[in-house]
Amino acid sequence: MRRFLIVLTALLAAPLAGAAVVGEEVVYTSGDTELHGYIAHDEAVKGKRPGVLVVHEWWGHNDYARDRARQLAELGYVALAVDMYGQGKRADHPEDAGKFAGEVRSNLAAAEARFRAAMQRLQQHPLVREDDIAAIGYCFGGGMVLEMARRGLPLDAVASFHGSLTTDNPAGPGVIQAEILVANGGADPFVKLEQIQAFVAEMERAGAAYTYVSYPGVKHSFTNPGADAMGEKFDLPLVYDAAADRDSWEKMKALLTEVFAR
Repeated sequence: MRRFLIVLTALLAAPLAGAAVVGEEVVYTSGDTELHGYIAHDEAVKGKRPGVLVVHEWWGHNDYARDRARQLAELGYVALAVDMYGQGKRADHPEDAGKFAGEVRSNLAAAEARFRAAMQRLQQHPLVREDDIAAIGYCFGGGMVLEMARRGLPLDAVASFHGSLTTDNPAGPGVIQAEILVANGGADPFVKLEQIQAFVAEMERAGAAYTYVSYPGVKHSFTNPGADAMGEKFDLPLVYDAAADRDSWEKMKALLTEVFAR
């Protein structure tokens, strides 16, 4: 089992040469809810490859989630930026973001159904190896991919960036199938020490393979270059940190390479 607390080291990611990333908007459904996603892949890569789901921040399915999908495509994956709110809803104000996120969190059965619908849509892509699927998430999305891992969904890996750790449904022993990476800022006021301790204890009881990364002095939303502007606009502790962004991405890359090589 992987253990708690890795400190910051700054690593630089090298861009892939010859990448020919293409993206397309897709519509899929969960029950009566229409969901608007975005799939990206690299046409220069031949043959089938693993798929990665990208779950958006509490602002909703926006350009940031799509950018991450394209970056994953540059790494050779097929990536689907999902829509957990339905109808492609996006929030421009924290009050709306909190409302949208709260509605999803209050009905995790429906959230799981939407996540599974996205997973199925990704697996149906002709370039995806359907048994090789991972999920990453940011902020709201980070907490959501952890919830899906707790529910035992057949994911090879889950990576949560500045995501919530709390849950009303802790994982039981042997339930979690995914190998887990959590990357949070050490100065993130939304992630309390007691929450970290509870998460670590839960992972230990569950027998999960996990890594918890804490970046000293780093605040919330550290992977998003647009965080500072939103933080200033709404007086929120949102601050981009380039070093933590690079390092957490490198750790995610290493995790995906490891699990998909098995």
